[in-house]
Amino acid sequence: MEKEQIQVNSPKAWMLAARPKTLTGAAVPVMIGTALAWADSCHHIRLLPTLLCFLFAFVMQIDANFVNDYFDFLKGTDDETRLGPKRACAQGWVTMPAMRWALAFTTALACAIGLPLVFYGGWWLIAVGILCVCFCFLYTTHLSYMGLGDVLVLLFFGIVPVTMTYYLAMPERAQTVTWECLLASIACGIVIDTLLIINNYRDIDNDRRAGKRTLIVALGAKGGRMLYFAMGVLACLMGNMYHFSGHFWAVWLPIIIYLPLHIATFIEMRRINKGAALNRILGKTARNIFIYGLAVAIGLML
Repeated sequence: MEKEQIQVNSPKAWMLAARPKTLTGAAVPVMIGTALAWADSCHHIRLLPTLLCFLFAFVMQIDANFVNDYFDFLKGTDDETRLGPKRACAQGWVTMPAMRWALAFTTALACAIGLPLVFYGGWWLIAVGILCVCFCFLYTTHLSYMGLGDVLVLLFFGIVPVTMTYYLAMPERAQTVTWECLLASIACGIVIDTLLIINNYRDIDNDRRAGKRTLIVALGAKGGRMLYFAMGVLACLMGNMYHFSGHFWAVWLPIIIYLPLHIATFIEMRRINKGAALNRILGKTARNIFIYGLAVAIGLML
């Protein structure tokens, strides 16, 4: 895609900067938390806080994408050697001043969406929201360079969104976080981390040159491939916990539908090995994550 084909600061430029394909990663934890609450509350979830959780997750994901676009360009990480999809600031599709305003707007919008949730869960949720915003910025600016990206994915694409959605969706007198919900949130974070793993696996050489010590840089290419494979398998194995609460299909749908896709994607990843062609694996991994979320959610509701 040539730079001159995209008008600067145009709607198309902002759509590319928002990275709509990444929104599946925001949707899946909320889907799983909602489905588990629906099953545990005998189908009496609270709709408004559930909807607010979805909106907050979507806006925070877009905010995180803008932060990543802006600060990676500022640091020089997004240069001409980049193998991944082109980024808006680096390509000149979005100007830096405009991106700063967009960062302020999406951060404020996420806070405005999340604030009403205190009426459904308590004032302590403000602290959770502040942590989400802070780590949204800290991930790109500092923590991803220290190999902590995978930990943040587990926390903010697994434990926090799944447990908080479950807690807020449950009827007022039944608000809690069960052991099953906690384990489901960890499994969710593990699956979504496969997207970060393939992203860092593709960029392993560039990250080494930039001094970005991701987990994949530390493990090496072979270790990164095995980690990608193991994470999908581990999430399915953790799904066996649903047997204890009688959610038979929540165990087997991910194994029947998601796991073969994950294995096929891993085989293709190993065959491609390196280069820009791994962007195809990135897209398939995002698809697999969404299918995992659907399979677990449908399994819980069955």
